[in-house]
Amino acid sequence: MDINFSDPALYNIYQKVANRERLDLEDGLVLYRSDDLTGVGRLADIERKRRYERNTFYVYNQHLNYTNVCINRCLFCGFSRDEGEEGAYTFSLNDIDEHIRSRLHEPVREVHVVGGLNPALPFSYYVDLLGLIRDLRPDATLKAFTAVEIDFISRIAGFGIKETLRELKRAGLAMMPGGGAEVLNERIHRSLYPKKIGPERWLEVIKAAHEMGITTNATMLYGHIETLKERVMHLIALRHLQDETGGITAFIPLSFHPEKTRLSHLPPNVGVDDLKTVAVSRLMLDNVPHIKAYWVMVTPGLAQVAMSFGADDLDGTIIEEKITHMAGAKTPKGISCNNMRNLILSGGFRPVERDAFYNCGIYNP
Repeated sequence: MDINFSDPALYNIYQKVANRERLDLEDGLVLYRSDDLTGVGRLADIERKRRYERNTFYVYNQHLNYTNVCINRCLFCGFSRDEGEEGAYTFSLNDIDEHIRSRLHEPVREVHVVGGLNPALPFSYYVDLLGLIRDLRPDATLKAFTAVEIDFISRIAGFGIKETLRELKRAGLAMMPGGGAEVLNERIHRSLYPKKIGPERWLEVIKAAHEMGITTNATMLYGHIETLKERVMHLIALRHLQDETGGITAFIPLSFHPEKTRLSHLPPNVGVDDLKTVAVSRLMLDNVPHIKAYWVMVTPGLAQVAMSFGADDLDGTIIEEKITHMAGAKTPKGISCNNMRNLILSGGFRPVERDAFYNCGIYNP
């Protein structure tokens, strides 16, 4: 295969990609620093099409953000509130029942549950929440609670991580989202989210979940105070974990929205950085099956372009996403299956509906 790059530094990486050799830290930095955006995208596209040809996956899912009361109050978060503060909320079990029942007529295949760390909620709340959704949606995968929430819930319960996961799994937990990793770096942890669990604890909780047979996603929140080297080191840390456990199903780069946060002085991310991050993620994470372009954060239009930069998944219909929108996102809070399929088709790819574990349904052109 003949391929031309305007940046000669990409040729060495091309040889590694062609030979299926693992990229290292310096390779990741070369990709990020290259001014040949198209070339970086073409390298990621080689790997993406090697795995999935022109298939792009999506899921019919519903988000439930059960509370925004949170004791961590991370500087980059526009979602969290203190108890009693204007805009603070916590769903009762009756509220959750109403939210789930309101969409029982829709073919939801995954319910995605995340929230803040609310010290007023007992352990029984989380068990009952899972059981309620499982009973209302027995055919949907219940993907709930980040590693940060699991750590917090374990302390509320007085259990170890594995015992906590065992009880939540009995109640219906089938998979965990990948949030809360931010950037796995102690400098950034101390600067932006000192009350939240740090890099080692996040990795420890995710590893425990994998050992319990609970698959997870993984994320990286980029575009704030991190360096390019810290981004690539984050990807390498995830790759090491995946080498050990194999439990990460998908990686989701999360583009930081500063507008309604305490970091509002920072400039918003630009499309070039978003596309490069998707591409670098695909190339560095050679052992992670799927790379998502999370349209809520990067816009549906840029997510469509990201399919040619290594992304093979556009997440899903979402329905009622709050966290990113409370930080200032202007994207829709949900998207229909028809619009999702059209987005993928018009980008030159083949839409494939899936469930949370990438069991695929029929193709609907």
